[in-house]
Amino acid sequence: MNFYTRKWVKPEDLNAHGTLFGGSLLRWIDEEAAIYSIIQLGTNRCVTKYMSEINFINSAKQGDIVELGIKATHFGRTSLTLTCQVRNKITQKTILTVDKMVFVSVDESGKPVPHGKTEITYTDERLREE
Repeated sequence: MNFYTRKWVKPEDLNAHGTLFGGSLLRWIDEEAAIYSIIQLGTNRCVTKYMSEINFINSAKQGDIVELGIKATHFGRTSLTLTCQVRNKITQKTILTVDKMVFVSVDESGKPVPHGKTEITYTDERLREE
């Protein structure tokens, strides 16, 4: 798992209990997973299709720094399957896991289209492709 994104938990990210609001964390995950998928598939035309059970393990509080780790686990003809782990940067405790997220490459009308990718490419490698 590669951890690319770090977020600082701020007051606006908290729930009524003073811990990180799950909706804020899920928004961060979906955005990071979309960016990861765009880079892996080489197109900004991809959408979230599926997210499996979300397992909240530990909470985060204001001032914590959390890291989002995402990894491609399977390339389909039109899809990319990812896994995700979020952890506290300082304590290394896992905050949340998502076993499976699926993103689909789509055309202008939103219909699935083949993306032609078959393996993970690291960010700087993909961006150098022509």
